[in-house]
Amino acid sequence: MACWDIIGKALNQPIYNLLGGKYHDKLRAYAYMPTEGIWENPEKAGEIAAKLVEEGNSACKLDPFMPIFPLPRDIPLAIIRQAAKIFQCIRDAVGDKLEIGIGTHGQLTTYSAIRVAKVLEEYDPFWFEEPVPPENVDEMSRVAAHTSIPIATGERLVTKYEFSQVLEKQAAQIIQVDVGQCGGILEAKKIAGMAEAHYAMIAPHMYCGPVAAAAAIQLDTCSPNFLIQEFNAGPRHAELFQESIRFENGFITPPAGPGLGVVLDEEAIKQYLV
Repeated sequence: MACWDIIGKALNQPIYNLLGGKYHDKLRAYAYMPTEGIWENPEKAGEIAAKLVEEGNSACKLDPFMPIFPLPRDIPLAIIRQAAKIFQCIRDAVGDKLEIGIGTHGQLTTYSAIRVAKVLEEYDPFWFEEPVPPENVDEMSRVAAHTSIPIATGERLVTKYEFSQVLEKQAAQIIQVDVGQCGGILEAKKIAGMAEAHYAMIAPHMYCGPVAAAAAIQLDTCSPNFLIQEFNAGPRHAELFQESIRFENGFITPPAGPGLGVVLDEEAIKQYLV
């Protein structure tokens, strides 16, 4: 990422112009839905969803099967039904105005993932993320074959070789490549191209800070098969750049500046030095 930033700034061009040019003028984005209290009171999920829509968001994600560990594990029917109530309350509150991704972290066994998908299918989830641990592509493919919910994966995969197996075995239709983990911007662009050839979309993972987010945005902007960008940006993200990434009404505006399009604020960073 640093090398691409240097090249872009030396040429006075954003990285997306060096990788094919701007394909999207704005980028749809999402973040995790705040979930405190919704398990005990599913109607609260509807209230939160309505607020998200009011703020201009068109998508969100939630993990109804916490904790993450141990995994993979069985999800009892009573818990699946309770998760369904949460989804039902969201749909009752906002209808189809908000896409809802099932944001699991590989917590489920194959058969349990299939049961979950069957129950939640009627609420038309945006995707079912990592329904089983991502290292077992065959089992993820088995889940994909049993549901109409799109399967998403990729945040824990590295290099184009792992992604090629996911695509070839039809284990996922939404590829959540992490630019910082998969080998960098050029490797991520290759993975996005492979996904495009399989009619799969990319929804890059972003949970590693504002510089990684800026790199993902460069990839998104020049990728025809971009779907949506994860954007879990806290208030400190904006502080660290001289000019923050613009996120308004559920969309990110790609920066026009050279390189990653952002410049770190050295004075702001000093307060976080250890």
